[in-house]
Amino acid sequence: MALTLEQLNAADTATAVQLLDGLYEHSPWIAEAAMAQRPFKSLAHLKYAMVQVLEKAGLQAQLDLIRAHPELAGKAMVSKTLTAESTNEQNKAGLTQCTPEEFAQIQQLNADYNARFGFPFILAVRGPRGTGLSKQEIIATFARRLSNHPDFERAEAIRNIHRIAEIRLNDKFGYEPTLGNDVWDWQEKLAQHSEPGYAEKGQLTVTYLTDAHRACAQRISHWMRDCGFDEVEIDAVGNVVGRYHPAQEGGNSAAPGRPKQAAAPSGGSAAHEVASVGAPRYLLTGSHYDTVRNGGKYDGRLGIFVPMACVRELHRQGKRLPFGIEVVGFSEEEGQRYKATFLGSGALIGDFKPEWLEQKDADGITLREAMQHAGLCIDDIPKLQRDAAKYLGFIEVHIEQGPVLNELDIPLGIVTSINGSVRYIAEYIGTASHAGTTPMDRRRDAALGAAELALYMEQRAAQDGDSVATMGMLHVPSGSVNVVPGRCQFSMDLRAPTDVQRDAMVKDVLAKFEEIAQRRGLQTKLELAMQASAAPSAPAWQARWEKAVDALGVPVYRMPSGAGHDAMKLHDIMPQAMLFVRGLNSGISHNPLESTTSDDMQLAVDAFAHVLQQLASE
Repeated sequence: MALTLEQLNAADTATAVQLLDGLYEHSPWIAEAAMAQRPFKSLAHLKYAMVQVLEKAGLQAQLDLIRAHPELAGKAMVSKTLTAESTNEQNKAGLTQCTPEEFAQIQQLNADYNARFGFPFILAVRGPRGTGLSKQEIIATFARRLSNHPDFERAEAIRNIHRIAEIRLNDKFGYEPTLGNDVWDWQEKLAQHSEPGYAEKGQLTVTYLTDAHRACAQRISHWMRDCGFDEVEIDAVGNVVGRYHPAQEGGNSAAPGRPKQAAAPSGGSAAHEVASVGAPRYLLTGSHYDTVRNGGKYDGRLGIFVPMACVRELHRQGKRLPFGIEVVGFSEEEGQRYKATFLGSGALIGDFKPEWLEQKDADGITLREAMQHAGLCIDDIPKLQRDAAKYLGFIEVHIEQGPVLNELDIPLGIVTSINGSVRYIAEYIGTASHAGTTPMDRRRDAALGAAELALYMEQRAAQDGDSVATMGMLHVPSGSVNVVPGRCQFSMDLRAPTDVQRDAMVKDVLAKFEEIAQRRGLQTKLELAMQASAAPSAPAWQARWEKAVDALGVPVYRMPSGAGHDAMKLHDIMPQAMLFVRGLNSGISHNPLESTTSDDMQLAVDAFAHVLQQLASE
């Protein structure tokens, strides 16, 4: 019979520890220490309590825990002395049925890993979905992690131990993250569509209006219909739009069609709150379904499927809310095929410039031609602009795309602001000269000027909380191993949570750019390539996310977004706020290793549903 939180909270400490036996390998002290935080209001609360116990226990206790684990497909498995939990996990991953060649490869990896780190390789072999990784995935992960820094790898081992404990705890409580599994499955199925040249390699690439992109739009639209949306369409820029109508007075569902004009005026945050009179309005949400080249499965798409799961549950229960829900799968955000970006969300705020239609992709196909070939009605694009008075606001769920939540072992993060950013394309021009005959104090080395500036950018960004600065491109034209660089072309990307903070950093960096040039005798070129304002979260909407996360029993962790998102476009016309979901593999994104768990996706669905409940009761 499955364990319940009521039982656990009511039990004496000794009994509670016995109930949780086997979560952490030969280490019942973790559960015992966590009992001091009772009563637990959710499984997520209990899971994080144990994370905190191990974090506070110190380095030696962590190493002891890691070393208490058996090797994968190691001697303990062969001698059948694994714990019941480890036996079950290794069996589910197929490690008990290795071929001789696979077994030999894993044994060599075990030996190499132990020699490098001094502890066994730990991997949650049941994986992000809980159903088990393949042997090929296990071996590839094993080999990849051998190159990690020892301190990082120790932390990665601990993170995997917590994931193992999470799955074991789910088993004890008979808990299944059903909606999280559905969201995870939708993303896996959508990832079957990829462009030629990438699909054959098992890589995911979906750029604007390619066949793979259009197939994704069709599949999302069909799933939306299956979920019970009242209206589903693919609009004039390729956005997939699903609308779940609000309840009218008396409890009847709204008539089909777009939301009616709201009585409340637009402008000002108060105008965007839930209206007490007038026509029902809509909550706008969603994210993008295009990808970078050889990207991940969850960037953007998570923010489409989380609200879809919530709408499906409302439909299954026959429920309507006082407001409607409009979910948009934005067709383009990444700027991969054409220079113009945010084509999907930009169209909703009236930001679609006709001159973009003449941009060409790498094959010389104009944006106009691509849209016509896809059957989109270009003349209808201006009609896509939304009237903010018809909407409550915009919320977006997104994978973090960074390491912060992963390193903290916190599943969700509340976004405080989408960073303002500025990009420059720059060049230092010096004198190319002989590397052997030019004395060091006679050189006008353009590359060293760029190198000095890059180090300054690093130092300057570190002075501010959450500012970042990157010199992502460096190029020495006609460079040679024995020539002092006469030219160096480079990029500068500067971001901060507020425009004031960003602009102060930009001022200092540009001053250093000129000072280095004067001191080193270099000429300069500087071109502003892009500038985007910060998009701070609307306080009332951020507070709703915070209330939802707190209700789940997990920490309320606030953080800025260093990446741009569709929410920053909608910010121009309505209040917005975002929720981040922890990523695995150091939170890496724009990469095939991008991943998150169905448990964390379930928490995102639960948080989204809680926000809906808050809005309905206001």
